[in-house]
Amino acid sequence: MEEYAREPCPWRIVDDCGGAFTMGAIGGGVFQSIKGFRNAPVGIRHRLKGSANAVRIRAPHIGGSFAVWGGLFSTIDCGLIRIRGKEDPWNSITSGAMTGAVLAARSGPLVMLGSAMIGGILLALIEGVGILLTRYTAQQFQNSSPFMDDPSQLHPKNTNQQQTGFQ
Repeated sequence: MEEYAREPCPWRIVDDCGGAFTMGAIGGGVFQSIKGFRNAPVGIRHRLKGSANAVRIRAPHIGGSFAVWGGLFSTIDCGLIRIRGKEDPWNSITSGAMTGAVLAARSGPLVMLGSAMIGGILLALIEGVGILLTRYTAQQFQNSSPFMDDPSQLHPKNTNQQQTGFQ
């Protein structure tokens, strides 16, 4: 599989949690800096101060939310790998659905179902695109037989030529 380079399961949870926090903090920082700049009063000093203040207040919160999602997703994924005994795209799809459901549990069963469907569909799309890209790039590197281009490497068609040619 393509995931042999990943950490083993207990450490994968910590790795994914940290990666998700970093991604959320950086992405949230960029988004909040733009939002803080636009919502600040007129004047470059006020706008820069508003931008920095928005990043300072909101970026860690967004990073923490991403970390919770990433940690829960990896925990469920590792549990499914342990239960099923194999690592395939169905684990990720199911993990996405279960993560969406668990995070929406406080809102009731209908919201849980909707969140689970959205999580499962998003992960199915991500896994599907990954599989398609893997197949597409694998076709680029398929080796055609180098002997087919050189006719001297082919076996003779007539068995009589083979017997008389090398005696």
